Amino acid sequence: QVQLVESGGGLVQAGGSLRLSCAASGLTFSRYAMAWFRQAPGKEREFVATISWYGGSTFYADPVKGRFTISRDNGEMTVYLQMNTLKPEDTAVYYCAARASVRPGQVTNEYPHWGQGTQVTVSS
Repeated sequence: QVQLVESGGGLVQAGGSLRLSCAASGLTFSRYAMAWFRQAPGKEREFVATISWYGGSTFYADPVKGRFTISRDNGEMTVYLQMNTLKPEDTAVYYCAARASVRPGQVTNEYPHWGQGTQVTVSS
């Protein structure tokens, strides 16, 4: 059974940084594309970043380009999201997602496996 567990969320001031982690189990991690999505109160879940199975391809949503970096450690079966220069509009629950594909994807319904989410709150 696939399990994804996020950690690293918290409260941070605008301009600060956080590093999210997502530990995976129950899957051949190196054969899965991974992604981060987020959902703010009253809004739909939106794409943040995605990374291919070997880490060579990454894509980012426009609002986070240049500030966020997605990476993975296949040996540790973990995907990371380094978030710098955080803004109040980054406040959301951040979710890790996995799909059995070598190619990264940016669409929510392409991912059958999801974590429980971790709250990120950025104060102004």
